[in-house]
Amino acid sequence: MILRRPGLLEASQGGPGCGDLNAAIYGPSSVPLNFMNKHQKPVLTGQRFKTRKRDEKEKFEPTVFRDTLVQGLNEAGDDLEAVAKFLDSTGSRLDYRRYADTLFDILVAGSMLAPGGTRIDDGDKTKMTNHCVFSANEDHETIRNYAQVFNKLIRRYKYLEKAFEDEMKKLLLFLKAFSETEQTKLAMLSGILLGNGTLPATILTSLFTDSLVKEGIAASFAVKLFKAWMAEKDANSVTSSLRKANLDKRLLELFPVNRQSVDHFAKYFTDAGLKELSDFLRVQQSLGTRKELQKELQERLSQECPIKEVVLYVKEEMKRNDLPETAVIGLLWTCIMNAVEWNKKEELVAEQALKHLKQYAPLLAVFSSQGQSELILLQKVQEYCYDNIHFMKAFQKIVVLFYKADVLSEEAILKWYKEAHVAKGKSVFLDQMKKFVEWLQNAEEESESEAPGLHGQNCTYTASNDYIILIVPYKTKSPLKLMAIFGSENVP
Repeated sequence: MILRRPGLLEASQGGPGCGDLNAAIYGPSSVPLNFMNKHQKPVLTGQRFKTRKRDEKEKFEPTVFRDTLVQGLNEAGDDLEAVAKFLDSTGSRLDYRRYADTLFDILVAGSMLAPGGTRIDDGDKTKMTNHCVFSANEDHETIRNYAQVFNKLIRRYKYLEKAFEDEMKKLLLFLKAFSETEQTKLAMLSGILLGNGTLPATILTSLFTDSLVKEGIAASFAVKLFKAWMAEKDANSVTSSLRKANLDKRLLELFPVNRQSVDHFAKYFTDAGLKELSDFLRVQQSLGTRKELQKELQERLSQECPIKEVVLYVKEEMKRNDLPETAVIGLLWTCIMNAVEWNKKEELVAEQALKHLKQYAPLLAVFSSQGQSELILLQKVQEYCYDNIHFMKAFQKIVVLFYKADVLSEEAILKWYKEAHVAKGKSVFLDQMKKFVEWLQNAEEESESEAPGLHGQNCTYTASNDYIILIVPYKTKSPLKLMAIFGSENVP
């Protein structure tokens, strides 16, 4: 009797079950491909996510979204707390992300807005609501309450933040389509939201549109907006936000080209009760002008233009841009010191500095005719010597050079020494100047006796064992000028 092992014959003949046997003997890789393909089924890769029923958004068309929103706002009425609660709870059911523009159109204007700002449902009151910003009372407190509704909504649904910013930019472009009262309410809302940080100052770029500027809408709207903003925050906060948004230099663009002057802006905003912004613009324009002046001065000095040409150019710029001497003297010092590459060795840099500054002392003298200008120059020299360590020991020599070259007067040096110096390197520089200041003070005290002098002028003199000093009145800013020194070389 012959026993047959099940499946052996089928395997040898390729019959049923041979695939399993081959796999058992040789491993899975030896199974013929035709057997694998025969039973292989397509498989979907990736993960499948299930959305909880409570998180599913109802799919609405914009009109259905509008009707639901309008109905809820009408039911809430003038109770803004109820409005905020309705918007909070409805956000889990309505797709705010998809219909953000419709949401904000209705909250601000009470209706969906067509391109240009016209109301789509203007003829159908059932599709509009009166419980919106445009229908609210025109007073700061009421509009602030509406602003709180927007704040709560955006805090609850953070993804609406960018959409709201875009909406406000759009609404500012549509200003021509709104009535003057609606423009005022929108300006107040924008100012309050800018004040509490819900909106960035970049939304104001929409006001620079030609059509709004030419018709005077941009400037009028901006005044109302800034008033509301400054009712929430102080002027420094407002101007700081404008700087961060790079709008501080564009404020003149609120007016047509033929009126883009600082004087016109200042008068317009001052008359509107916004003098702080007028002053801010003057400062910003002055800073911009100074930067341009400094750039041009640096170029002329690097080309070694004659001093007379530089003086004429600076005076013309001062007159054209209404720049005071006190604003120019610091620029001149900076440009002069930047016009040369300084030696790295401390023992050599002082000699190099004195030679360089002696060349440009006449230029500095022209623009230091006022006591305040002299003090500013002294402070600039002090700060420069402190910030550049190689110049620390050269401070006193530079001041003496400027005194002899009639750039600085005795009064300015004494006032700087007593009270007008800055904190940088104070102890070091005051110590350097001590002997020179004492000499200045003694020179004035010793000039009590007068005698007929040089060329018929009154003159005074002092004498000691090793030197004689002759002092005469000199037609310069300095009351006393050292004219002759005999003997001692220790006299400054």
